[in-house]
Amino acid sequence: MTEQLNTGSHDLPITPELAAFMRTGWADTRRTGVTALPIAPWAARRRAALAARFPGERLVVPSGTLKVRSNDSDYRFRPHSAYSYLTGAGEPGDVLVIEPSGQAVLYVRPRSPREEGEEFYRDRRYGEFWVGRRPDLAEASELYQIECAHIRDLRSEGPARVLRGVDASVDALVPAGGRDAELEVFLSEMRLVKDEWEVGELQSAVDATVRGFEDVVRALPAALGHPRGERYLEGVFGLRSRLEGNAVGYDSIVASGAHACVLHWIRNDGALAEGDLLLLDAGVETDTLYTADVTRTFPLSGRFTPAQRQAYELVLAAQDAGIGALKPGASFRDFHLAAMRVICEGLHDWGLLKDSPDALMESGLYRRYTLCSSGHMLGLDVHDCARSRAEVYLDGVLEEGNVLTVEPGLYFQPDDLTLPAELRGMGIRIEDDLVVTAEGATLMSKALPRHPDEIESWMNVVRS
Repeated sequence: MTEQLNTGSHDLPITPELAAFMRTGWADTRRTGVTALPIAPWAARRRAALAARFPGERLVVPSGTLKVRSNDSDYRFRPHSAYSYLTGAGEPGDVLVIEPSGQAVLYVRPRSPREEGEEFYRDRRYGEFWVGRRPDLAEASELYQIECAHIRDLRSEGPARVLRGVDASVDALVPAGGRDAELEVFLSEMRLVKDEWEVGELQSAVDATVRGFEDVVRALPAALGHPRGERYLEGVFGLRSRLEGNAVGYDSIVASGAHACVLHWIRNDGALAEGDLLLLDAGVETDTLYTADVTRTFPLSGRFTPAQRQAYELVLAAQDAGIGALKPGASFRDFHLAAMRVICEGLHDWGLLKDSPDALMESGLYRRYTLCSSGHMLGLDVHDCARSRAEVYLDGVLEEGNVLTVEPGLYFQPDDLTLPAELRGMGIRIEDDLVVTAEGATLMSKALPRHPDEIESWMNVVRS
């Protein structure tokens, strides 16, 4: 691996005298007594399971590279989820290699010694004076409980399976051999069942998210008076996510009024009207990169109108049916089908759709008002395990330790003439995070109310 000094376009030249001066006079800041990260023993088990799946093979999993946001400014780095899962490390440009023997080596870019070179004060991407301190090799080995080597020592040593598309330099270093797709799939399927440590991290993410939702409700009076009230609330939740975690796990959806009918509304540039509903879909990502994914829809006035309550209660009944279908051995799709049957029954009872619920389930006409699936796996990615084979995920069965969302919704577009006027422009989703247990499923986000009466009482208490 070749190294390149990343100086800025407006960097000032360095005289020989300054270069010599910068190499001397620094205190020894090496750290001793470094404590292993809590994830370390869990990551070691995962690496062992990966090595056992591909015995006698070399496996290469990069962390990823920095991505340019604008000119010489990069986005804040987040490692690839598979790399984080297997190491707990989080620096750009690093690479995990599992050798045919099963031994794991983490190739990292250690902090550059002050007495060597100019990286520590000139390199705008990796220099310590520009972006902060990285661990040296000894510190990294202690933190991650794995043998560490310098990234410049990474070599191509024959055939290997590579997690491709993550780091172009690694892709170029190891020729493609047509065996990489199976590695990517297994790295995704490994995460379908969460271990005890992961469930704890996800619960922490959910708990912080609950506090973020409370912050949003508390901020409503100020946000209602702002021309970009949605963005005001986005910022309030974002503050909580940065105070208690790494960031938001995905771009927050802060959708008032008809904006809630846009499934992935992330512009968040609208004003708030007191008679409207607010759909808030947001999740805190922990420092270990596990994210919550919770949605609540609540009345900006503090009280549901009769039409809002009618629609909300149908979505709640659908979610209850979906949650009730969660148990080990159930088909993954069962909870979605249970929720959609309730939606079909409700739309039929309202007279919006004339066909019987059975006929609607068959024809799919109900999907005009609820386009998307009712949930997904959750973990390091908000839509976790997405590279898994259909037969073990979407067409598979639930297992104890699966963590997933249940999130049915109704989205009544503002220009839909099949609807009565009082429903047009109303979007409602209720989303909770659950872990499958031997008895069924545990509602991880139960601290947030779901019933409309409870929501009204909660809003009144939080805002008082």
